[in-house]
Amino acid sequence: MVKALIAVTSYHGEFYPNGGKTGLFVCEAIEPFLEFRKKGYEVDFASETGTYGLDVHCTHPDYLNGEAKAAFDDPKSEYSVAIANIKKASDVNVDDYDIVFASAGHGTCFDYPTADGLHAIALSTYKRGGVVAAVCHGPLFFDNFNDPATGEPIVKGKKITGFTDEGEEYLGVFNIMKEKNLETVNQMAQKLGATYVAPNGPWDAFAVVDGKIVTGVNPQSAVVTAEKTIETYEAK
Repeated sequence: MVKALIAVTSYHGEFYPNGGKTGLFVCEAIEPFLEFRKKGYEVDFASETGTYGLDVHCTHPDYLNGEAKAAFDDPKSEYSVAIANIKKASDVNVDDYDIVFASAGHGTCFDYPTADGLHAIALSTYKRGGVVAAVCHGPLFFDNFNDPATGEPIVKGKKITGFTDEGEEYLGVFNIMKEKNLETVNQMAQKLGATYVAPNGPWDAFAVVDGKIVTGVNPQSAVVTAEKTIETYEAK
């Protein structure tokens, strides 16, 4: 049985100009969950603290609709049961998983770079030939995600994508991130020596595969990122 872990941000605090909270952008967790379950994979959720909250904007119909909304609305759906049983990263056996998929939301800007528990699970997965994937702001997970043998970032020299600086400007949060000393995915990639690959447009469905690292650019890319994660894992 293939086992996948979907990482979730623990951060649920004020972020937007109107005081709205950020947190998990829920379609970026539900849609990968559904794709993995269609393949028969076992799927767990974990965050650094074992808690999570939703981004105030994430249930808008532009983002949450169709099969994903049905799963979200049904308290008895496989997704709802799984997320209700979210685990604390340090309580998880780091060797249990074949895939780690970092879901997103701006909350990840705050806690993914220092998520040592989640990093330990993903490092074990990666070293055993598994796939580490991330979508939208999820690639911030790769900050401080280093190969212990060399001390170098796992993504150094690799191609990755993630939410665009243009998208941050469009949402009106680029300056907020700067004020809070939060890096964009592009800025992080430059710092780590990775090559940031931009989509044609900030809202295009787009994902990049480089070895066992799979990244996607935005909420519209959650499904294609999960699909490429499955393809990459099954090609091993």
